[in-house]
Amino acid sequence: MHEGLILCRFIHVGAVLLMFGVGAFRSLLFVRHLLAFEASPAGPRLGRLLGWVAAIALASAVAWLMLTAAYLSSDWSSAIDPSNVGRVLGKTWFGHVWVVHLLLNALVVILNRRVRPGALLALNALLLLTLAPVGHGAMFDGLKGQLLIVNQMLHLLGVGTWLGGLGMLALLLRADHGVDLAVVLRRFSGIGYGLVAVIIATGLINVRALSGGFWPEPAFAGFGRVLAVKITMVVGMLLLAALNRQLARSADLPMARLRLSVFLECLFGAGALAAVSLLGTLPPMSG
Repeated sequence: MHEGLILCRFIHVGAVLLMFGVGAFRSLLFVRHLLAFEASPAGPRLGRLLGWVAAIALASAVAWLMLTAAYLSSDWSSAIDPSNVGRVLGKTWFGHVWVVHLLLNALVVILNRRVRPGALLALNALLLLTLAPVGHGAMFDGLKGQLLIVNQMLHLLGVGTWLGGLGMLALLLRADHGVDLAVVLRRFSGIGYGLVAVIIATGLINVRALSGGFWPEPAFAGFGRVLAVKITMVVGMLLLAALNRQLARSADLPMARLRLSVFLECLFGAGALAAVSLLGTLPPMSG
């Protein structure tokens, strides 16, 4: 049951982050630079692929709800019992937030490729932001809890933009779509400095608020151990991002090395997301 929740969190959060980040890359950050890509067959193909990602997100959100019902009652049969699932939706904070989250996810599935990219990006942003209230910030009442939720929203926006951008870079590097890759890579690297600053700052605030110190105690057991894995993954991503920036400055782009570096950065991102999925199910250690 616990493992199922971790898997659902990984799939769902990953899908939502990807949808938002790719949308931000395409319709906000690099609109002018991607005109050739959007006009090519790759543009509509990506739109169809994101439709499938939205459907996977919705299915995993429903599974997350069902597993939560089973987890709270310690009974697998509760996952398919409408009355138990209804109680989770109607009588828990998670359920109240999840009703809105499911509705937003359903709208993304229905309206994908039927509305303007900006409108779809706004829906995906709201979908991403409604993940924040079901995190550890919900442990606290009053102003502290509200501020932690806002902090988590900023964290999610930064992570989504970074990971979704990496996904787009990996796609652009696979084939020649008429895009000036050197300009896109350098611009994304520049934006990345701001994203990393937001991610690190909000992450430190989360750790401080949840653990009562700058690092959980015990340092390398339970919550602290998984947090160390997450940070290791993020450091790996930062090193690869610095390498990508150097490669993007070459007179002739070393495409093979760039593809490998971005692919590895995506793998580190997936590793960090897996660690986050586990962290969300663990109680923070207080010092």
